[in-house]
Amino acid sequence: MALTLFLLAVVAGAAATQVPLQPPSPHRPSLFSSDLLSFIEEIRQNASIPGVSVGVVRLGEDKQPVHQLAASGRKLEEGNGYDLTPETLFGMASCSKAFLATSVGILMDDFARGKNSTTLPPSVSAFTWDTKVRDLLPEELGWSLQEPDGTLDGWTTRKASIRDVLGHVSGLPRHDFAYGPGDTAADIVRRMRVLRSAYELREKWSYNNQMYMLGAHLVAQYSGMSYADFLSTRIFGRLHMNDTTIWLSVAQRSGKLAHSWNKDGRRIPFWFNDGSVIFGAGAGGVISSAEDMVKWLAVWLNKGVDPVSNQMLFPESVYEATTTARWVAKGQPSAPLGASILGYGMGWERWSYGSVDVVEHGGGIPGFSLLTAFSPDNNIGVTVLCNADEKALAARMILKRTFDDVLGLPPTKLIYPSDKPVALSDSYAAKNTSTAPPSLSIARYAGLYTSPGYAPIALCHAESTSTYCKDVLSAFFSLGKPPSFASGLYAAFRSVWATHVRMEHAGGDAFDATFTAIFPTGYGRNTSAFGFSETGESGGPVEFDVRGGEVFGFSLVTDQAAVDARRRRFGEGASAREVADAWFEKVG
Repeated sequence: MALTLFLLAVVAGAAATQVPLQPPSPHRPSLFSSDLLSFIEEIRQNASIPGVSVGVVRLGEDKQPVHQLAASGRKLEEGNGYDLTPETLFGMASCSKAFLATSVGILMDDFARGKNSTTLPPSVSAFTWDTKVRDLLPEELGWSLQEPDGTLDGWTTRKASIRDVLGHVSGLPRHDFAYGPGDTAADIVRRMRVLRSAYELREKWSYNNQMYMLGAHLVAQYSGMSYADFLSTRIFGRLHMNDTTIWLSVAQRSGKLAHSWNKDGRRIPFWFNDGSVIFGAGAGGVISSAEDMVKWLAVWLNKGVDPVSNQMLFPESVYEATTTARWVAKGQPSAPLGASILGYGMGWERWSYGSVDVVEHGGGIPGFSLLTAFSPDNNIGVTVLCNADEKALAARMILKRTFDDVLGLPPTKLIYPSDKPVALSDSYAAKNTSTAPPSLSIARYAGLYTSPGYAPIALCHAESTSTYCKDVLSAFFSLGKPPSFASGLYAAFRSVWATHVRMEHAGGDAFDATFTAIFPTGYGRNTSAFGFSETGESGGPVEFDVRGGEVFGFSLVTDQAAVDARRRRFGEGASAREVADAWFEKVG
């Protein structure tokens, strides 16, 4: 693709002018080389990404930021295919976590300086990273975390601090299918007590989005304003991130929001509406652009001070607390990028390759894959935004090549494995492989099941005749009827991440569950039915408890590492019901 399809902007201070690609000015050298731009476009096409937007920022000798932006590809389904610009808005997914951790730090500084508009509970003398979460939450929420043995109100509940929960070492695994449309932040905080933990407090790093929802709830409770207003007034507005928001409706009205596509090339809706982002903004709700994100990165390169206005956005102590890796997220180097082990602070990961130290956080939600990173020692910040699912490896390759190119390092030879999908997580458990028939007829497994903390699941089979089941089966029928349809179980499911769940028979009383989003009438210009689920993130093995010809319930595994930890604790003889991530009891 001709390089002139890229739109570039070079920014000195607060001024920005978009120009077509051209040789660097002798007075304002380009941060992008033609080789880098060619590489980005090659990756975009090879990875089948509709659109990519990239931003780079460095601080000059006068501490003023020099930005450069590049964008290529498709913003809108109905566009000409090359309408993406650096101002295009993307759902930032978990790149939002740094905004939450920073907001908490700003709020702590307010209390330290006596600028707070609310008061702390009588039992709390100071609001710091080591303040205990339970002490900050009202008793009526009944917040508690289970110990690995299932008991409540123990060491974890009493001692879990802000630093622990934002560092993902609370012991609670993800449980991402435990929240759904209509929930509030208080609902999610309250229900944590019934979700199964896997680890002792600080025993193991285990990613958990719900703790960042809890963090946003705390910001709202102690700032005297909603989390959305806090972001707008204390961060976005002060940095002139004028298009950045958490509200889908605002982003849509701007005309700058990118359309999004799944890994199979089907257009899908923006995943978080204004209702769900109220509780999800802290974990993944920010909507921003490359143009705005380089302003955010410039502050991090300057350790909390906006280099344009020279005003402090957050104190250096917040910078140190959030970017210092206190927990090991990955204890072995990662291939194929030659990266070191991965540490986690709060809202930021930390790793290195060669002499380059990288502070980063990635993000992935249906329709978007993103990375935001900076290298303090090398004075460079980079953001990579893609409007398609499961393009994490492609985004990382662009990120690393951009670091190498701007820093004058020899590029590592990287090969994109375009013939297979890239999993976003290794938590999906191995599928069952037995060929034994089920103990009972498939109809006996159908019925209503409930589990603490999760929405009910009413399973249907292929011959079910209720109105509800006819609707459920109709949704699955729209995708085509596979030969194994008669041996499966199907249900609607209330979740942020899925509309339905299917269970395919795997042998004996074992099934493989997949939480999936179904669009019976398609989406966008393509009106043919389709469904999709996130690779490595959308289900796992199910085992029904069948005794004396009766089904008592089923165990669900979504995080094999968590299940393995429980089995080590309870012993190899522990039942699937005891060690599963969730137990669904049959109630009808």
